Amino acid sequence: MTLDELFDAARGAMAKSHSPYSKFPVGAAILTEDGSVFAGANMEVISFPEGWCAETSALAHYVMAGGGRITDICVTASRMDECTPCGGCRQRLAEFAPPDARIHLTDQAGITKTITMAELLPLGFETEVLSS
Repeated sequence: MTLDELFDAARGAMAKSHSPYSKFPVGAAILTEDGSVFAGANMEVISFPEGWCAETSALAHYVMAGGGRITDICVTASRMDECTPCGGCRQRLAEFAPPDARIHLTDQAGITKTITMAELLPLGFETEVLSS
């Protein structure tokens, strides 16, 4: 899978967003080292701000399919260039993605910036601390 295809998967998911309250559709796509892609869109409910972020939806698909080593994550939003995951999603992604996983931020045409998970969440909670 190319990064352009990963962007297309995130854009395709964003098109399915249910965001009638914020009117801020977001899509995310997760790529694992075996080439599997898991996409998700944000889904709002009337008790706004309750709902699911796009990254959370993508992670749900990833977990339900059995996971795998995450190599790349693409996030896109129609109303904001280089939209990054929210704080909660940064920690959720860090739960499953290694520090060297690449996070790709976009504009409407494609990927514009790439950072690592470690750069996105430099001081996140580490699961090893809880198991020792």
